[in-house]
Amino acid sequence: MSFTTLSCPSCSSIVKQYRNPFPTVDIIIEMRNGIVLIERKHEPFGWALPGGFVDYGESLEAAAVREAFEETSLEISDIRLLGCYSDPGRDQRMHTISTVYIAKAHGTPRAADDAVNCAVYKLNSLPGRLCFDHDKIIADYAKTL
Repeated sequence: MSFTTLSCPSCSSIVKQYRNPFPTVDIIIEMRNGIVLIERKHEPFGWALPGGFVDYGESLEAAAVREAFEETSLEISDIRLLGCYSDPGRDQRMHTISTVYIAKAHGTPRAADDAVNCAVYKLNSLPGRLCFDHDKIIADYAKTL
């Protein structure tokens, strides 16, 4: 787990230590034939929504655009908020809080960066259980349709 510390400006002793959740984004990319999922290159392995960690100094929306492009090679548009997911157990590696967006894209998705594969799936034919809490996120998304 990661800690953020505050140090005394005079002696550099640790005054206070914080352990905070990490901000992430996930993106439901809508295409004509379904939504885009990626197959993860790193643990936990499996299929997931495109997404990742927000960089320092980056807005959530900018992180969504960047992560979508890095993992799927798609430029997204019409970005709108689905919701936030903060269950401390949603990511087995650490406590994350994900802001989830819905966006549109055109073109051919191509896996890159943290993805070994990506494909477009219809909501009724997803590739089995998804990583993290992405099954719940997609179920919430389906309720909005």
